[in-house]
Amino acid sequence: MKISLPYGNGSVSVEVPDRNLAGIIEPQELPAVDDEESAIVDALTHPVGRGLSDLVHAGDHVVIIANDITRITPTKKLLSPLIAHLNDMGIPDSDIGIVFATGSHRRHTEAEQRELVGDEIYSRISCIDHDPDNCRRVRVTRRGTPVEIFAPVLDADAVICTGSIEFHYYAGYSGGLKSLLPGVSSIASIGKNHALMIHPDAVAGRADSPVRQDIEEGTLHLSEFILNAVLNSRKEIVAVVSGDPIKAHRAGVSYADRMYRIRTETADIVITSPGGMPKDINLYQSQKALENAKNVVKDGGSIILVAECGEGLGNDVYERWLDIPRDELPSRLERQFELGGHKAVLTSRLAGRVDLYLVSDIPDDLARKAYFIPMQDVKSALHAAVSKPGKGRGDGQLRILVMPHGGLTCPVPG
Repeated sequence: MKISLPYGNGSVSVEVPDRNLAGIIEPQELPAVDDEESAIVDALTHPVGRGLSDLVHAGDHVVIIANDITRITPTKKLLSPLIAHLNDMGIPDSDIGIVFATGSHRRHTEAEQRELVGDEIYSRISCIDHDPDNCRRVRVTRRGTPVEIFAPVLDADAVICTGSIEFHYYAGYSGGLKSLLPGVSSIASIGKNHALMIHPDAVAGRADSPVRQDIEEGTLHLSEFILNAVLNSRKEIVAVVSGDPIKAHRAGVSYADRMYRIRTETADIVITSPGGMPKDINLYQSQKALENAKNVVKDGGSIILVAECGEGLGNDVYERWLDIPRDELPSRLERQFELGGHKAVLTSRLAGRVDLYLVSDIPDDLARKAYFIPMQDVKSALHAAVSKPGKGRGDGQLRILVMPHGGLTCPVPG
């Protein structure tokens, strides 16, 4: 069977013999809403818990937090009805600001900011990137995370978190208050929170992940309202939720579970794409597909990651940690967690259990340094995985799973 895989803004394909194909792990798609703007307006007028009219009043300065360029959130679509709703409540454009939640990622160009919100909103509303060096401490969580938030967010009278809800490989799910931590937090806050990813419960699909629990404990008092979308693999809106940051988020989680939690058999070889742009913008982001694929690959098997990675590794710390001797990585991370280093640790650990092949635009020497076997195309990678010595099974017995949207789907053995 010929199977297409998203790759950057396009796609590539691979031929998998029918006798070997264990399955194509695709989302159990929900249909797109009939009218996106109406769905957003309906969510705003029928919130889960308290509505904006209970929280925002004329004269308030309102900050809207929006995802950065690496996320698939339909920010432009969410903002227009939201800002109109605020205007109708007596909040003029001059009292509204947009902060892009860049977390530890790079800053945007002006063109990227404009692309995220659209020309009209960009011309009307003040738009700024989060600055991790301009944060103030507001508390420390029970797990020891210093909650240090971007000053303009703390200075607002009301904060609205926008985003999208999907599986996240250590926070359980994206969306909700994740816009605040790590979205607009200091590097110290982000690093301490992310260090909780080594906990065995910090996995995709768990709303009680210690990472998410820490996020919500630390930031719940900072924002009382979210507006989140749930998307299918075609990036169409299937549901919109608004209201209480916990209750509304969990309502959105139910839609993500229905689409992306997939039961399947384990396989000798898993071929996965993060899902194309922006999920494969760099290896730092693409690695999330590995964290989902690893759930269903057998020990000694292979994962083939198909990710364009036009911006290379995407993180200087990640690249620096690749210079650390492999056997020193886990202990180094435990002694002093450093954001970006965790990617090197997770990949090196997985590469010790299975072979990792990479089809990308990344130079071969850099791919090898990152614990991958670089391949020119998917066909070559599959041939290498099937042909590697020591499999102990005939070609006709090898089981192959394909995950075209590995950044979204969370396969579960069974």
